[in-house]
Amino acid sequence: MKSVRKLRVHWPIASETFAGLAEGEAGAFRNDHGITALLQALADSPELGDFGNYRHVFESGVGFEGFTVAEGANPTLGQVGQRTISPTFVFTTYFDAALDDERVDRFMRHLVEIHPWEVPVIELSGVVSVSSTALAEARESGVAS
Repeated sequence: MKSVRKLRVHWPIASETFAGLAEGEAGAFRNDHGITALLQALADSPELGDFGNYRHVFESGVGFEGFTVAEGANPTLGQVGQRTISPTFVFTTYFDAALDDERVDRFMRHLVEIHPWEVPVIELSGVVSVSSTALAEARESGVAS
């Protein structure tokens, strides 16, 4: 097992993008400028999604975010006092748990800068374990049972 931290970003998407992704159209990624910016941030940060022989690894899903805009907010979507539901792309990737805090802060700041929401939902976990190629190799050699 490999010690990593999980990074999950909730990103608003257009209804058309949501529909395309829900139908399994991978091309919908290329047609959404927000997702394109998010995937470029992944590509620009080689420590994100690094699984040895596989780079830029991520998982995604689509869903909805709900919120009510409070007084004093400057919303991208919705109005003060209004309950708003937004189609959302949920992006998850991982990085080595030993990565130094300065590098983590750098890509976290970058994600906040490019995110369209005034207050983006970006989750950063503590250390978790994920499977790795080392585990698969050990099983093949008969070391692990």
